[in-house]
Amino acid sequence: MLIMKKYDVAVIGSGPGGYVAAIRCAQLGMKTALIEKYDTLGGTCLNVGCIPSKSLLDSSHHFESAQKHFTEHGIEIQGEIKINFKQMIDRKASVVEQTTKGIDYLMDKNKIEVLHGLGSFEDATHIKIEGKDAQTIEAKNSIIATGSKPASLPFIQVDKERVITSTEALKLKEIPKHLIVIGGGVIGLELGQVYRRLGAEVSVIEYADRITPVMDAGLSRELMKVLKKQGVQFFLSHGVNKVERKGDVVHVTATDKKGGEINFQGDYCLVSVGRRPYTDGLNAQAAGVQINEKGQVVVNDHLQTTAKNIYAIGDVVQGAMLAHKAEEEGVVVAEFIAGQKPHIDYNLIPNVIYTWPEVAAVGKTEEELKQEGVAYKTGQFPMRALGRSRASMDLDGFVKILAHAETDEVLGVHMIGARAADLIAEAVTAMEFRASAEDIARMSHSHPTYAEAVKEAALAATENRSIHS
Repeated sequence: MLIMKKYDVAVIGSGPGGYVAAIRCAQLGMKTALIEKYDTLGGTCLNVGCIPSKSLLDSSHHFESAQKHFTEHGIEIQGEIKINFKQMIDRKASVVEQTTKGIDYLMDKNKIEVLHGLGSFEDATHIKIEGKDAQTIEAKNSIIATGSKPASLPFIQVDKERVITSTEALKLKEIPKHLIVIGGGVIGLELGQVYRRLGAEVSVIEYADRITPVMDAGLSRELMKVLKKQGVQFFLSHGVNKVERKGDVVHVTATDKKGGEINFQGDYCLVSVGRRPYTDGLNAQAAGVQINEKGQVVVNDHLQTTAKNIYAIGDVVQGAMLAHKAEEEGVVVAEFIAGQKPHIDYNLIPNVIYTWPEVAAVGKTEEELKQEGVAYKTGQFPMRALGRSRASMDLDGFVKILAHAETDEVLGVHMIGARAADLIAEAVTAMEFRASAEDIARMSHSHPTYAEAVKEAALAATENRSIHS
């Protein structure tokens, strides 16, 4: 007779939120199981999201640099620079494999039992696993970390061949001739830039009046200006109402804000209209876990569901769908279960777009501060005024700091430029310690670096004292 295994914590889903939660639970002395329905760990981020997309962004960036900038740097290449697209995709797959194997190592190191199969609740303390490691386990506490899937529009038939999501866009067999991107958000812009660099015509159709509509409007304008310069075409305030495939051609019909109709034809159409929480097969109701009309698991401030011994984190709950947000929530839940009093400040979780130039932001946007009636001041500094930017030929972008008009506390930092994804950590650190713009302005920054733009923007916000602009 098979004895039912018992655990202090069972984590369903092995993405960044799930596996980090499992590790923290194990560190805190809890017997932990990690349930994953796919063969590899890491979830969307490691397998078909953050990691593979960054691999293609880096590869395509190298190709673009070789084509456009090497000569100016004094590097001459004899003959035509060619793309081995298969090798580019293979390298991406290798990076993914190395990364997922790293998660396997971490599970072994922390003595976390990995169970492969679809996990579904029988009740609040029993989880049935169907698949490779079929069995039913008992868990004192459970953490739902099942993530999200690409969303679509009701009238779009995603065939995963010509009408595709981000998952398929990461493993195409050929470079598109004309890639039509529906949605001007993070995923569409990143993958659109990849294929534009590789020679595809790229058309981005966005329903809102600007791309990246949740970010500061200044960043949206600057990023679109740069991407237009690179050859990406934009159609803002356009609502897509028909997508039809005829053979190897995809026909997309959209309507502009004046009611005019425009038709697009391309060999591939990337549907990039966001992501939806994924709870399919979870059988949440059997455990007393409530799911709202948006498909999100309902949680309280401690990320507890309506079943008090079950928690939910990451894309499956409210808030930004970001891997690092899921990780922070995983740690918070593990520590809360252990009886600690952890805290997470959602206002200080940075948001990043990994185009080049990169875009990064933390805290309040100007639009939010205006809406909330907060008196603020602005300091902005252009990247092109930096010696480091001139040396590397990365001249586009700026850093903008928003500070309280009276207290000078930094309320938001918004940047677009080389290595902005890394630079934003300085802003997060400053804001975690409730620094003022003057605090940042008085810090010594290495010269020459891109980070000097942060200091200069802080100086600009402090009585307009910027030195180099």
